[in-house]
Amino acid sequence: MPSLWTDGRLENPTPAGVIDDVNTADVVVVGAGITGLTTAALLARAGKKVVVVEARHVGAATTGNTTGKVSALQGSKLANIAQKHGADRLRAYVTGNTEGREWLLRHCDEHGLSYQREDDHAYAQNEKGLSTARSVLSACKEAGLDAQWVDEADVPFPFAGGVRLREQAQFDPIPYLSSLVAELEKHGGTLLQGVRATTVSGTGPLRVSLRRTAEAQDTRDAQHTVTAQRVVLATGTPVLDRGFFFARMEAKRSYCLAFDVPGDITRSMYLSVDSPTRSVRYAPTPTGDKLIVGGAGHTVGRADHPKNAVTELARWAALHYPGAVQTHYWSAQDYHPIDELPYVGPLLPKFENLLVATGFDKWGMTNGVAAALALSSRILGGRMDWAAAFASWSPHELSGIPTALQLNMQVGLHLAKGWVAPLTASGEPEEGQGIVSGAPWRMTATSVVDGVTRTVSPVCPHLGGVVTWNDSDLAWECPLHGSRFAPDGALIEGPATRGLTPSQ
Repeated sequence: MPSLWTDGRLENPTPAGVIDDVNTADVVVVGAGITGLTTAALLARAGKKVVVVEARHVGAATTGNTTGKVSALQGSKLANIAQKHGADRLRAYVTGNTEGREWLLRHCDEHGLSYQREDDHAYAQNEKGLSTARSVLSACKEAGLDAQWVDEADVPFPFAGGVRLREQAQFDPIPYLSSLVAELEKHGGTLLQGVRATTVSGTGPLRVSLRRTAEAQDTRDAQHTVTAQRVVLATGTPVLDRGFFFARMEAKRSYCLAFDVPGDITRSMYLSVDSPTRSVRYAPTPTGDKLIVGGAGHTVGRADHPKNAVTELARWAALHYPGAVQTHYWSAQDYHPIDELPYVGPLLPKFENLLVATGFDKWGMTNGVAAALALSSRILGGRMDWAAAFASWSPHELSGIPTALQLNMQVGLHLAKGWVAPLTASGEPEEGQGIVSGAPWRMTATSVVDGVTRTVSPVCPHLGGVVTWNDSDLAWECPLHGSRFAPDGALIEGPATRGLTPSQ
């Protein structure tokens, strides 16, 4: 199920011989998405020896499955930050995102990459959402953004009023990532694809343990270690449990559909501030502009039938854009931080050699670049005052304590539910479905995809959660911290670092 951006773009794993020749680095960056590759390019440009490690391929996770909006407006996000943190933190967050946006667009200009300057809208679908939209406008004004209220918009879907921020942007993220890889390699950096970082040990230099994700005849042949002065974890959620970031965020899944639409197509960008979420933009392609519609989001592993919400999203598009023909389907994972602000900095307080960037809450196109600017500046000895709003450890997290307690209470409930519910499950799954059944000491997770039945252990290797089936993505999901697995148990994304055990 490739996204519109990744469709037809093939990536090959790095040959084993090339991997074996990489033994040392100044900085190892784990993750080849927008944050990791921007950080790597900035450091390589400054003369650092950089190695980027990617478990699958460039843009395989969130960046390659985004909507590609590059905006400082961000739906209801600014209003949420203003409510929890006040004007100073809000302005710092917006400054970081604005600098991230402008850095990205300058890079695109300098490298001849296409993007579209478009107005962005945070809007209410009906009168009930107007108060939220008004709070977004207030937050924009407080942050110094030149936003305006609009009562109407030239759109075919319900629009009760909202906020417009002019001259934001949208783009295809994959050419941007490719240009960063070229710059990294131009300055002597190395990209390893098909290589998963599993552990980081030591205090200085750090030892990064790697495992090839491509099949190897002997698992011992698939192991490798790279030593580095610093490590940057840019993996969506950190693959290391130190710092307990998995307990400070909630994994969210959302979905996108692309359509060919006859006649006129909506030109600006739109995101509803009320439910159900509706995100709209267009995307130029060689065969004409496509409509992209997003929404149907849920906490990972906690939706009974995600496919129903995705089907409703497609019906919404067909209703408001008659004759629309779906061409692509994809989904992405993002992480909602407990206090609304991202985590960018040391994995543990005062340990400057192991850094993390996470919690972008669906706004990685600007937050990811801002994080890269902050991290590279930190490593190179610079300073950015707005980076305090992105701190990985800060007193501002006190505002998120009630949310954290509630979040981790829910994690405990889902842990218990996962071990008890299979006792009453019975029957065989239908095509496209999966079932977890059996007593705790012999539970199995059985799925049927394309007529093939597969059975694996349902126990997530991260912290022992019991997975549930996503019938839209045809994947197993852990409801505790968002690890995801293919029907055969292969790991798709963490914080787990290995897949589900095949059933005997």
